[in-house]
Amino acid sequence: MTFSPVETINPDAPPGLLVIVDHASNALPPGYGTLGLDPAEFERHIAYDIGTAGLARALAGRLNATTLLGGFSRLLIDPNRGEDDPTLVMQISDGAIVPGNRGIDRAERERRLDTCYRPYHAAIEAQITRAIRPAVLSIHSFTPRLRGRPPRPWHVGALWGPDAASGERLLDILGQDPALCVAANEPYLGGSPGETLDQHVYHRDLPNILVEIRNDLIADEAGQIEWADRLAPAIREAFVQP
Repeated sequence: MTFSPVETINPDAPPGLLVIVDHASNALPPGYGTLGLDPAEFERHIAYDIGTAGLARALAGRLNATTLLGGFSRLLIDPNRGEDDPTLVMQISDGAIVPGNRGIDRAERERRLDTCYRPYHAAIEAQITRAIRPAVLSIHSFTPRLRGRPPRPWHVGALWGPDAASGERLLDILGQDPALCVAANEPYLGGSPGETLDQHVYHRDLPNILVEIRNDLIADEAGQIEWADRLAPAIREAFVQP
């Protein structure tokens, strides 16, 4: 299979909504092997956001939205970090030491930026420019348990930076289902400097939501379809301007 740092779905869709999935893939470019890791580590959340690619494909059709999927593993380089972030290339992730990331030099860091990171971010810029003022939906998933901490109870969280309106509306809509545990800015705080939405969206004052879904809920196709059916109408309503 040919490696590509970004996959574009529905490139000619109406420009009102752009969906981005930073951690859609656990793939590596040719020449990197497994970064010295047991291949099984690439099936864990440390390598990619489990279930997000399938969920995004299902949502792309339901929302008729251009969708960009990151085509490389976060273990190689994390697209949801600024270029100067010390966690851009992780040497250890949730207990797994990454031999291929230990002591990389500036040239190797630049190689990874040029091969994967910068083409992905350039694709986001190009789509935002094409659409002029799109709403932007960022999709992530989170592991039910991290580093031995108590289980995370939420089914879905919405994260935001300076503009909370769309995220709050989405949580209000999803929260009407008593079976769902929803949360604001969980399991992480939104709006961190250097992250993808900060790089491309906040300074443009675009409507935006970062959705985090617990990955056991979307680990298979049935769960991805169920959540696409649940999220699509809620997202449409959340991005309606007041």
